Amino acid sequence: MNRDDSFVLESQIGFVIRRVAQRHIAIFSSLIPDITPTQFVALAKLCEIGQASQNELGRLTSIDNATIKAVVGRLRGRGFVFAESLASDKRRLILTPTMRGKTVYRELTAKASDASQQTLSPLSNDERRHLMELLTRVGWKREEKT
Repeated sequence: MNRDDSFVLESQIGFVIRRVAQRHIAIFSSLIPDITPTQFVALAKLCEIGQASQNELGRLTSIDNATIKAVVGRLRGRGFVFAESLASDKRRLILTPTMRGKTVYRELTAKASDASQQTLSPLSNDERRHLMELLTRVGWKREEKT
């Protein structure tokens, strides 16, 4: 077996981020068992901006096309989102949160915020702020063209 001793899985950023994401999802799900974190993200963004196409919502939330389609389908099925085809392009769906969706969003924001606070609970306030700044820089860095 050929082993590279310089590679330690537990010190790799992808592994650590996945572990943190798993912890956050477990906390979120314990506080908000009736909606997935991905569904909440889509509903939250839609409530924030008021209206968007399905593709735009996917881009704004960093959710891939197949997943956003399924998420929107579930949100529509629960009566949280209304979808209407554009008259000029029947393939393009315009999404709007329903009154029920807006109410659910407002009811869940404090719990979602609490999930974030619990996820970051091992850190001081300064460490939380710094971590979020660093992750935001890494997460939104655009690849430079060579």
